[in-house]
Amino acid sequence: MGALAVVALVGRIVAAFALAMLLPLAFAVIGEDAAREAFATGCGLTLAAGLAMSLAARRFRRELQPRDGFLLVGLTWVVLPLFGALPLWLALPGISYTDACFEAVSGLTATGATAIAGLDRLPPSVNVWRCFMMWIGGLGIVVLAVAVLPLLGVGGSQLFKTEMSGPLKDQKLTPRIADTARAIWGTYGLLSLACMLSYHAAGMNWLDAFMHMNATVALGGFSSHDASLGYWNSPAIEAVAIVFMLLAGVNLTLYYAAWRGLSLAPLLRNPEAQAFVGVLAGATLLIAGYLVAHGTAADWPSALRQALFHVVSVATTTGFATQDYAQWPLFAPFLMILIGCFATCAGSTGGGVKMIRVLLMLKQARRELVRIVHPNVVNPVVLGGRVVGDRVMQSVTSFMLAYGAALLVLTMVLLFSGLDPVTAFTAVLACLNNIGPGLGQVGPAVNYGGLSGFQTWVCAAAMLLGRLELLTVLVLFTPRFWRR
Repeated sequence: MGALAVVALVGRIVAAFALAMLLPLAFAVIGEDAAREAFATGCGLTLAAGLAMSLAARRFRRELQPRDGFLLVGLTWVVLPLFGALPLWLALPGISYTDACFEAVSGLTATGATAIAGLDRLPPSVNVWRCFMMWIGGLGIVVLAVAVLPLLGVGGSQLFKTEMSGPLKDQKLTPRIADTARAIWGTYGLLSLACMLSYHAAGMNWLDAFMHMNATVALGGFSSHDASLGYWNSPAIEAVAIVFMLLAGVNLTLYYAAWRGLSLAPLLRNPEAQAFVGVLAGATLLIAGYLVAHGTAADWPSALRQALFHVVSVATTTGFATQDYAQWPLFAPFLMILIGCFATCAGSTGGGVKMIRVLLMLKQARRELVRIVHPNVVNPVVLGGRVVGDRVMQSVTSFMLAYGAALLVLTMVLLFSGLDPVTAFTAVLACLNNIGPGLGQVGPAVNYGGLSGFQTWVCAAAMLLGRLELLTVLVLFTPRFWRR
């Protein structure tokens, strides 16, 4: 009965998702592009399916239990891309439903990996929908539901902790979890508005400013142009992107805490944010020097411009590009992708394992080294002046083991399917960490459209695993989860 109660809630979320399609439908009607019928059909089918699911299971509705939260989050993220793909599949001649689903998964998980070429020639409504899905998925569909829908009741607390990124999920800004979710989404909305206005002031038209705002604050990286932000070749636009990618890469709860306390101390004193900025600054200087030393950049100013933009873009798991950085000496793009695996902060819209987990693992390693020399010493892990409990450290260790296993298994699966090692490994890295472009056949100058159907589904599964931080999904496959 619990699963049927979850189905009823998934149906309501699907019905609400159908209403989101009204935005691209409005663009299609106003612009009179050929995709209006596709969006009208997709919206209608999605709404009908959502209502049917909700009505069919409505008599099983009850208060959610902790285990229901995992099932609801998992089902929501699996089901919504299937419906989000419908308008793309109907609007774009020749695209397979597999590629349309891949595009929808990439959008909702804010990954930015695309299987579609010729973005400049797409109907505007299609590009709007691709980018708007990123904005919806940026902070999590279910967190949005917790913020605005009372139907989730007490179970909202479990859903919030299941959906939000990072190991420290029990911290709340406000006494009620729904108020906390609304505070985070309010911060996200203000950041979005500021980003769109800044892009327009820097030279984009309003439509491009809106679409690239969606992709920037969600740290997704979709663009309406095949050349991405390189289409404009504008230092001002690149500067806006850098600023808002950095802002979105920080834990958004810190902005609310700073506003509530009228002080920047929560931001400036946060060890995770400090490490985030420090790693990006160091990587920028290192790669800029490397480009100059290898003659890839003519001088330091151009090297710093290229390195700063692409380091921030890849490290924050956004994936914008102004040139084909895969043509740089291999050390530079590979380093950027590796940093993208961990640089962003928990509570941000970015992907990857999150900087806080890396800091905790480094502190744990240091503690073990001290214990080797002084076996009886009391040396707890401390972060930001607070002792981190053993339960959190166990959770971090379990996550890192699951992450390493997923990376290895998925890479081997792609190698088995016939991909070359560079493409297979970087495709999994890019999808599992929601970065977007990889190297080889999935580099920034090409896309994932050349993969086979099987390889495409493997990459889509990696994106979902990464967005839901692995354990939330893997727990659903344990026999104990399904026992009463």
